[in-house]
Amino acid sequence: MSTPETACETVAVAKPDGLSRIGLIVPSSNTTMETELPELFRRQSEATGHRYTFHSARAGMKNVNKEELLAMVAKAADCASSVSDADVDTIAYACLVAVMAQGANAHVDSEAAIARAAQENGHPAAVTSSAGALVRTLQEMGARKVAMVTPYMKPLTQMVREYIEGAGIEVLEAVSLEVPDNLAVGRLDPQNLPEIARNLQREGADAIVLSACVQMPSLPAVQAVENELGLPVITAATATAYEILKSLGHTPAISNAGSLLSGELSKLPARVE
Repeated sequence: MSTPETACETVAVAKPDGLSRIGLIVPSSNTTMETELPELFRRQSEATGHRYTFHSARAGMKNVNKEELLAMVAKAADCASSVSDADVDTIAYACLVAVMAQGANAHVDSEAAIARAAQENGHPAAVTSSAGALVRTLQEMGARKVAMVTPYMKPLTQMVREYIEGAGIEVLEAVSLEVPDNLAVGRLDPQNLPEIARNLQREGADAIVLSACVQMPSLPAVQAVENELGLPVITAATATAYEILKSLGHTPAISNAGSLLSGELSKLPARVE
């Protein structure tokens, strides 16, 4: 049996009635991914007429520490099997730091394991992860230097920084908001992000990662920060949405969520080295 391919290698076939089903694997305490992604795809539907539904499986995780994150990883394959029962077209593993806690380039093995579980369950699907999506999207954008904001404690932020830098992207500054409780992360006010972004060390930056966490709300601030600072702004959630669209073969047409999802970045000329 061949090994299932990841979202960047496989194009899933949309349902014949103009409907795509999106599977999510999220931490049990996540309250943001199931609000921001449906809102993004609602805007995509407004622009294109295509419809999207979301179907979630939850893996236990309350506190954002390495022990609970690694325990969550062990549950990913079971979650993939259960969510694939909904005959989803694509699956997104929506916990960035759980994957990055496993070490450099861990998203490759995580995505392959999830794809394998779905295939063995009889419902193969394209697969992405928020960790892989963030790294690959930055690479596709040609971003060599970034500044980022995380809600994590400083040791976890440093781990995320090293993971991104291991992919060849320099992190000029990584701000830690130091919120260990995952429910509390979901209650952070995204309206505070513009001021935080203004104070980032961003000289020479090619992009800003406004939220390196799918649980930290950021969608209401993405376009405002991009407009103010004149740099592309992405988040773990918008990068994941971008890769979901790619896996479905759909062109991004999402308004008010940054140039990545509006489709504007794809119209820019290739950067000359």
